[in-house]
Amino acid sequence: MMNKLYIGNLSPAVTADDLRQLFGDRKLPLAGQVLLKSGYAFVDYPDQNWAIRAIETLSGKVELHGKIMEVDYSVSKKLRSRKIQIRNIPPHLQWEVLDGLLAQYGTVENVEQVNTDTETAVVNVTYATREEAKIAIEKLSGHQFENYSFKISYIPDEEVSSPSPPQRAQRGDHSSREQGHAPGGSSQARQIDFPLRILVPTQFVGAIIGKEGLTIKNITKQTQSRVDIHRKENSGAAEKPVTIHATPEGTSEACRMILEIMQKEADETKLAEEIPLKILAHNGLVGRLIGKEGRNLKKIEHETGTKITISSLQDLSIYNPERTITVKGTVEACANAEVEIMKKLREAFENDMLAVN
Repeated sequence: MMNKLYIGNLSPAVTADDLRQLFGDRKLPLAGQVLLKSGYAFVDYPDQNWAIRAIETLSGKVELHGKIMEVDYSVSKKLRSRKIQIRNIPPHLQWEVLDGLLAQYGTVENVEQVNTDTETAVVNVTYATREEAKIAIEKLSGHQFENYSFKISYIPDEEVSSPSPPQRAQRGDHSSREQGHAPGGSSQARQIDFPLRILVPTQFVGAIIGKEGLTIKNITKQTQSRVDIHRKENSGAAEKPVTIHATPEGTSEACRMILEIMQKEADETKLAEEIPLKILAHNGLVGRLIGKEGRNLKKIEHETGTKITISSLQDLSIYNPERTITVKGTVEACANAEVEIMKKLREAFENDMLAVN
């Protein structure tokens, strides 16, 4: 997809060649044509990274024939809807702080980090409604955060012009590919297989499997589940992902049993502190778990007596679209929180799947 940029506040004396020269001098060469109008122009970049670099390097910073130029995404009124881009985010900002900030203005359906070569972070945010996106733009533009000032633009919301929502489809799709293993072609929403993925400290994997695999066999038998321990992944890592496929009740029961085994093991090896429950969830679902102004998460914490944190924006990459939800509390409290967290994530996932189908 091309990233069309609008260049505004140009002097009438500016020519297309002036713009080419200027962009070239700034190491932002323009490949396509420059569409010059009176006082403004349009240019295209095939790559979002280049577009971001052009906006960051030039907008409000460069003078041409005595006028300071403005550069931003060119988004027609029709496509100004629910999607915005936030740039110049402090690199160490925690995901949940950003999520909390975004949630003040409405329901965030999706946040994706754009992999850029800038030291600051860039995210594309989709709100549930165009009104919420509009308010977010007004309130967050220039929002100061630890000496960083947010830069915000609309980005084209293709869903407005096309009846079928491609963005959603792709996201649901991504989750289902991440999660895999849909049961034999059944299409009812209830049958959607949405496994629980948790991270388990490597030192407890042996205890969960048990001698000759007896412990894990016992768990799967009692809970009618399938438990995959991905021991090959991240060799040498301190934690291993574990995927549990079962009914929601079976999943929660298996999770509780695993938590009990880990706690018992920790007590015996004198690692006496509480072992947190770490749930992996696709980034596209996490906004809806958090809820507007963090309400959903606070409610779960309050009702279960746990403390829940969510991994930061920086840990996320194209290769790892999952966020880590860390739940701290007693085994009982963590197990109860898992039920509520998975209920929210499953609901978000099912809504995405319905949107796709």
